[in-house]
Amino acid sequence: MNTQAKIVAYATAPEADYHAFLIANRIETVRTAFSPDQVKGAALVFAATGDAEADRAIVDAARVERIPANAVDQPDYCDFYTPALVNRAPVAVAIGTEGAGPVLAQMIRAQIDQMLSPSLGKLAELATRYRKPVERLVPRGVARRVFWRRFFSGPVADAVSAGHLPQAEHAANSLLHSAHKVEGHVWLVGAGPGAEDLLTLRAQRVMMEADVIVYDALVPQAIVDMGRRDAERLSVGKRKGCHTKSQEEINDLLVQLGRDGKRVVRLKSGDPLVYGRAGEEMAAMRAAGVTYEIVPGITSAFAAAADFELPLTLRGVASSLVFTTGHDLTGDVLPDWASLAISGATIAVYMGRTVAASVAGRLMEAGLPPETTVAVIENASRRDRRLMHGTLKDLPDLEHRDELSGPVMVIIGEAVAGANFEQSEPLVRQEAAAQEFARS
Repeated sequence: MNTQAKIVAYATAPEADYHAFLIANRIETVRTAFSPDQVKGAALVFAATGDAEADRAIVDAARVERIPANAVDQPDYCDFYTPALVNRAPVAVAIGTEGAGPVLAQMIRAQIDQMLSPSLGKLAELATRYRKPVERLVPRGVARRVFWRRFFSGPVADAVSAGHLPQAEHAANSLLHSAHKVEGHVWLVGAGPGAEDLLTLRAQRVMMEADVIVYDALVPQAIVDMGRRDAERLSVGKRKGCHTKSQEEINDLLVQLGRDGKRVVRLKSGDPLVYGRAGEEMAAMRAAGVTYEIVPGITSAFAAAADFELPLTLRGVASSLVFTTGHDLTGDVLPDWASLAISGATIAVYMGRTVAASVAGRLMEAGLPPETTVAVIENASRRDRRLMHGTLKDLPDLEHRDELSGPVMVIIGEAVAGANFEQSEPLVRQEAAAQEFARS
C-alpha cells in the first residue's frame, strides 16, 4: 500500500478475500469484537462491519475521543469522506461526492483513469528534474507555458509512454535549448461517426493540446466543444452544395497556422483518411515543411453496421467489403467494385441519398438481384439516428426522402439480411407501397 501509516484491522471473522487483502498488504489484524478502547490513539477510524448500529457505536466512541470517523454508507455518521482516487504518483486525482454517491465517484474515477496515461507519474518525475533548468533558461510567461505544454504533450511524453527514458531526456534537452523557437504542428483527427463517447482517447488528448481546432460542418458541436476551452475554433463548413471554404483555402489555412507556430487539430467526421480529402491536406503540409500526424477515427460504415447489428462480413456469404460514394457509376463502364457486389461483397455507400437511384439501377443492370437486402441509416451512432431497411429495387425512393438532413449511409449485400431490423422502418413509405400495389 502506498502509505506510511500504521493500519490495524479489527474483525472477529474476516471473509477470505478481505483476509487475503490484509495479509498481502501487511496490515495488522486483531480478531476480537469491538470495544471503545480500541479507538484510543488513532488518527482516523473507519467503521465497516456491515451492521449499521455497530458502525454507529464505533463512530460514537471515536467522537468521544475527538477522532474523525467514517461509517460506510451512513453520511450522518461521517466526519470526513474518502474520495475515489486515481493515482499516478506523484500525480493524484481525488473525486468526491460528499457521500451522496460513492458509486458515481467510482464511475468518474474509471473514466479519468482511462484518460490519464499509466506513465504520467514518470513524466511528472522527469519534469521535476527540469524545473530549475527551465527557470534559468526559459523566460516567464507565454514562453514558459508553451515549453511545459509541449513537454507534457509532445515527443518527451511519447518517449516516456513508450518506456524510452534516455530518448525522453534527449527530447527534453532539445526542447529546452530550442524554447525560443516556436514550431507548429497539425493533427488530422477523426471525430468518429458523431457520438461523443466514440471519440478515441488519443483524439481527446490532442484536442486538449490544440491552440486551434479547424472543423467540418458534419462534426457535431458537442465534439468540437471537447477541445481545450481557450482554443480558437474555426469552422470550414463543407456540406454538399455549401462550402464555407474551398479545399485549397483549407490547405492554405493549415499551412499558415503551422508556420505561425500553432498546434492545430484538423477535425474531420469519421476517419480522416476515408473520404476526408486528407491526402490533399497532407501533400500541402509536406510541401510547406509543416509537421503533422494522423489520429484515426471510427468510420461511419462501422457505426452504421453496429447500429443495425449488421455483419459486414459473413462466413460463406461475404468475404469482401467495399467503401464507395457511388459517384463513379455515371460512366459507361462499371467500376470494379460493382462486379464485387455481384460476387457477394458488402457495399457501403457514403453520402448515399443523392445517388441512391443510380447505384440501384446500375447494380441491377449488372446482375445484382432486385431483392438484395439494403440497410439505410441517417446519423449513425447518434441519439437522433434513423434506421430504414428494404431491397435494392426500393432504394431509389431514398432520393425523395427530403426530411433526411443528416449524413446517410447505405449498405447493400447478402450479408445485410443478417441485420436486426426490429428497430428500423421500411424504406418505402406505406402510401408509396400502396400505390405501387394498386398499379400492379
